Amino acid sequence: MNHPTPRERVARTCSIAAATLMGGLAVFQAALAAGAPWGEAAFGGAQTILDPGLRVGAGAAALIWSAAALVVLRRAGHPVWAPLPRRALPVAVWVIAGYSATGVLLNAASPSVLERAIWVPGAFAISALTFAVAIASRRRRVVAPA
Repeated sequence: MNHPTPRERVARTCSIAAATLMGGLAVFQAALAAGAPWGEAAFGGAQTILDPGLRVGAGAAALIWSAAALVVLRRAGHPVWAPLPRRALPVAVWVIAGYSATGVLLNAASPSVLERAIWVPGAFAISALTFAVAIASRRRRVVAPA
C-alpha cells in the first residue's frame, strides 16, 4: 500500500478545497444563468436579474469553473475524469491559478460592494489553493552528480 508523500497530501487537500470553492462558484453562475436574482453580486452588480447576454456568460462560466475543478482534482492525483489530457494538466493548473489571481483584482475593482465582499476573498482563496496544488504537484527533477 502506497502512502502519499507530504507534498501529495498538500496537493490533494488543497485540490479538494479549491474544487469545493470552484463548485460553489459554478452553482452560483448556473443559478444566475437560470434567472436567480443575484446579479448584484456579479458582473459589476448593475442588474438584479441578468439580461440574456450575461445569462449566457454566466452559463459558460458555470461550465468553465466545473471543468477547472475537475482539472485541479485530477492534477492532484484524484481518480476523476478531467476534460484535458494528462500532459496538459500541469500547465492548465498554472493557468487556472493565474486566472483566479486576476479575478481578485477584477473583483476588487467592481463598483458592487456585495461583489467585492464575496468574490475578492473567494477568488483569493481559489487562487492560493490552486497555486498550492500547482507547486505541490510539480515533479522533482533528479540531477545527476557531476
